[in-house]
Amino acid sequence: MKVMHLKANLFKTFFIILGIAIIMFLDACASQSAALQAMPNGLPSMDLSSAIYEVPVNDGVSYQDVVDSLKSVSEGMNFVNPANFPIGEHMKARGVDPQGIKEVHSFCNLSLGTDIFLDHPEFLVFAPCRIALYEKPDENKKLKLFIGLARPTYDLKSIKNPTERAKKSAEELESALIQIISKASKGEI
Repeated sequence: MKVMHLKANLFKTFFIILGIAIIMFLDACASQSAALQAMPNGLPSMDLSSAIYEVPVNDGVSYQDVVDSLKSVSEGMNFVNPANFPIGEHMKARGVDPQGIKEVHSFCNLSLGTDIFLDHPEFLVFAPCRIALYEKPDENKKLKLFIGLARPTYDLKSIKNPTERAKKSAEELESALIQIISKASKGEI
């Protein structure tokens, strides 16, 4: 009788632990999905807990198409491109295989960023805005081209007590940058 009672208690304990594990799993899934923001036009969801937002480049769109699109679209949105950093080329010059494209393009639009700089001059450490082009393995282990950006709204979290004006400016700036990378990922001019 004691053995049956012990087995029943073990069985009950197992199901209690299993129930707790399922609840914890579902809670973790809910927390993770709560940190994701749906994006329009078929863009990947944005992880609000990450400083990086990335978009895969559409199949059939070449590296040069993306570079040309970045230049054309950004100029049309009143951004200047003060600097580019061909990091992959510098790695090659040092004898390191960059394993695909690795570069950073800087963009600036003072009409969108001025309010942040006026209220929080220390935000200059994040200027100009950075958009990276890089290749990394996809789910099939094949190199795929991506465009990623450093999110101004996330960078603003590093500023103590940001003003509402700065928050609004960072949101507008981030929205504009997402438009740029979205169009560039499709090779739009």
